[in-house]
Amino acid sequence: MSEKVKEVAMEEYEQARILTRDAVRSGAYLYPIKGITYFFTHQNLWKPLGEKFLPTISLGVGVTIFMFAVAYVPQAAVLTIFNGPLAIVTTVLLVLSESSTIFSVLSKNFLIDDALIDTFDGTLLSRNLTSLVSTERQIKSGSDPIAKLGKIIQKPFARFTPAAIIRYFMYLPLNFIPVVGTILFVVLQGRKFGPTAHARYFQLKQMSKTEKNDFVEKRKAAYTSFGVPAVVLEMVPLVGIFFAFTNTVGAALWAADMEQKETTAPNLRNQAELAKKAE
Repeated sequence: MSEKVKEVAMEEYEQARILTRDAVRSGAYLYPIKGITYFFTHQNLWKPLGEKFLPTISLGVGVTIFMFAVAYVPQAAVLTIFNGPLAIVTTVLLVLSESSTIFSVLSKNFLIDDALIDTFDGTLLSRNLTSLVSTERQIKSGSDPIAKLGKIIQKPFARFTPAAIIRYFMYLPLNFIPVVGTILFVVLQGRKFGPTAHARYFQLKQMSKTEKNDFVEKRKAAYTSFGVPAVVLEMVPLVGIFFAFTNTVGAALWAADMEQKETTAPNLRNQAELAKKAE
C-alpha cells in the first residue's frame, strides 16, 4: 500500500514538474503585465473603458458595501475557528474576493461585454491583424484601431457560465487553509480563466468546439500561467475593472504573437526548401 502511495505521489509530482516547466517556457504569465504596459502606451485603446467607467465603478462600490454588510460577520465567525486571530484579516480578503467575483460576473455580462470585445479586436488591429478581425466584424478605414471597428457579423460567445460560478463557490472553502489554500484557490481559478480570456480569439479563428478543446489541451500549462496573474489582478476591489481591460489587451497580444508565429513558421520552411533546391 505504501509503495502504491509513493508511486502515485511520484506521478503527481512529475506531472506538476512538467506543467511548471512548460508554463515557464511559454512565457504566457508575462502577458497580463504586457497588457498593462501596452494599454498605457496606446491611448486609442482607452475609449471602451472610458465609456463604461462611471457605471461600472458605481456597481463595484455597491457590491462591495453590500457584501461587507451581509457576509463579513458570519464568515468571520467561521474563519475564527480555523485561523484564530488572523480571521479578521482573512475574512476581509475573502469578502473582497467574493465581491470582486460577483462584480466581475455582473459587469462583464451586463455592462462591459461589448467594450471588452472592442478592446480585444482593437488590440489585434493595432498589431496589423485586420484579416483575422474581419472574419467576424466589419472594418472601417482609418488609423485609429477602435474607430475602425464596425458592426459585429456574428453574435460573440456568451460570457456568462453558471458552471464557473458554481466552481468558484466549490473552491471557496480552500481559503480556510492559511496561505496554501489561497494559493490553490487562485491556481484553480486561473486554470479556467486562461482559456476564457481567448474565447474571442477562438471565435475569430472559427474553431469548432473540438478544435478549441484540442488547442487548449496542448497549451494548458501556458493558459494556467496566464490565468493566475490575471485572476490576482482582477481580484483587486474596484481597480479590478481596469485590469479586466488590461488582461484583455494582454490576451490579444498573446493571440497576435501566436498568429505571427503561425505565419512565420511556414515561411521559414519554404525558405529552407528553396535554399536546398538552389544548392
